[in-house]
Amino acid sequence: MNRILRRVSTIFWELINFKLKIVGHIPSHFFRRFCYRLCGIKIGKGSMIHMGAVFYYPPNISIGKDTIIGEQVVLDGRGSLTIGDHVAFATGVMVYNAEHDVHDPEFKARIEPVTIEDYVFIGPRSIILPGVKIGKGAIVAAGAVVNKDVMPFTVVGGVPARHIKERELKNPSYKLGRAAWFR
Repeated sequence: MNRILRRVSTIFWELINFKLKIVGHIPSHFFRRFCYRLCGIKIGKGSMIHMGAVFYYPPNISIGKDTIIGEQVVLDGRGSLTIGDHVAFATGVMVYNAEHDVHDPEFKARIEPVTIEDYVFIGPRSIILPGVKIGKGAIVAAGAVVNKDVMPFTVVGGVPARHIKERELKNPSYKLGRAAWFR
């Protein structure tokens, strides 16, 4: 019986994911945000999600206030995904909190939470892997693959991501610019 219930649940969430992919191509930010919230994504005041975003299991995704999620971003909610306030995701960022355990003989899934704290910038085409915590004010350079925690106010880049330098701004208080309504 448990197996049947799991299968029905999987089919239900796959249908939700499919509908959200369609919604993600509607050029109205307000309509998309309304639909995303209906499916369980927690979205803070003033946050924007641009077109083409893909979500896996939306109820485990939490986005803080004044955060901008760029086009074609993938947000994995199969485990807990927490994104703070005043965070900027560039185009094509992928955040995963589930992956296969390559050392397990049955290749089972491994799920770990991902936390992205306030005032973080994640550059285009970056990938954040399961279990990672990105500290306040950190910057992830374009194309980086982050497989370990990033300390607050550091800049990381590369594959795998490595420390590049410290960020000079240590007490951010900025608000992000408003995203275009129809993007």
